[in-house]
Amino acid sequence: MADLIESAKRAAGQAAVKNHYPKDAKYVGIGSGSTIVYVVEAIKESGVDTSQTKYVPTGYLSKQLILSNGLTAVDFDSLPEGTVLDIAFDGADEVDDDLNLIKGGGACLFQEKIVALQAKKFVCVADSRKLQSRLLSNWKYIPIEVAPIAASRVLGELRELGSISPALRLNTTAPEGAPKPTPLKTDQAFNIIDAPFKTLLTKQILQPDKMIPGVLDVGIFSGETGPQAQARGGTGGQKPIAAYFGMPDGSVSIRKASA
Repeated sequence: MADLIESAKRAAGQAAVKNHYPKDAKYVGIGSGSTIVYVVEAIKESGVDTSQTKYVPTGYLSKQLILSNGLTAVDFDSLPEGTVLDIAFDGADEVDDDLNLIKGGGACLFQEKIVALQAKKFVCVADSRKLQSRLLSNWKYIPIEVAPIAASRVLGELRELGSISPALRLNTTAPEGAPKPTPLKTDQAFNIIDAPFKTLLTKQILQPDKMIPGVLDVGIFSGETGPQAQARGGTGGQKPIAAYFGMPDGSVSIRKASA
């Protein structure tokens, strides 16, 4: 079964790169997660000239993925002012029928969101288990990145918003000698709160209030696609233009965002 899932992920990555990787790309966002390994593999196998392309990671692990494949990585905060990425590829923890996403299972949601928002187009790649009719159907919580000093206060506010037993995510791989378990630290040295909510039964997207003091960002990606944002003078969007799902039989299902 595991081999079938990995084959499906590989097929989805190959199809996404074949259909969307821009010719003569200058800047490409590379997300986090197991499926993105196959996106990078597909880029390398495509035969395109990557020597002039800079790849923008969404965290430490995606940067290591870029470098280990002989590609040039550039951190988001090192980009020249005004730089727009040609495209960004990333995975998701759950995707609904309208291509709204839950992200943050890998604790990189903030960097993933700013990379998506800086790209002309954002393409999601996942396996079929991630596709659900409504968010919070299979993936039961929304990851929320918070300042450590405010974590306790944010937990209380989330309970008031209806979250069912929100909790700090713990680091199960703490360094030798460190007290265990300890709160997980993101690349921004923030914590992650995993906030369970009831399954979203309507088209309205539940967005735990990002304006709660201490919240850096919320792991729901929704709203505009890149082209929709550009049509009103913006840069990029949180919602992908398309999502590629590797199916158990090895085929690829493609969902496209409405115009």
